[in-house]
Amino acid sequence: QVQLQESGGGSVLAGGSLTLSCAASGDKAHRKHFAWFRQTPGSEREGVAAINYAGPTKYADSVKDRFLISRDNARNTVFLEMNNLKPEDTGVYYCAADMYYYAFNPRYTHWGPGTQVTVSS
Repeated sequence: QVQLQESGGGSVLAGGSLTLSCAASGDKAHRKHFAWFRQTPGSEREGVAAINYAGPTKYADSVKDRFLISRDNARNTVFLEMNNLKPEDTGVYYCAADMYYYAFNPRYTHWGPGTQVTVSS
């Protein structure tokens, strides 16, 4: 079993930056594939960024060139660096992990409780 805990959310002005962290613990956590999703009320959870265990990454078009996903396997932690934030980036951000790579398909087995990001104009 793998446990995930996000941190780093908060409120920022448009144009600002935040870095989210996802600390993973449990069985072979460092060998999982990870992704960040976000959700706003009334909307489905959408994939934002994903990182394969081997390193390749994927980004939603809406965040390309602004967000950066990375992982530190020694610390079992995945990061999402978010720059030039926009009001439409507001939402609850979730970290997800699985032994299989699902990219932006929400079939991941393990999910964190989420962290709120609010961007105001």
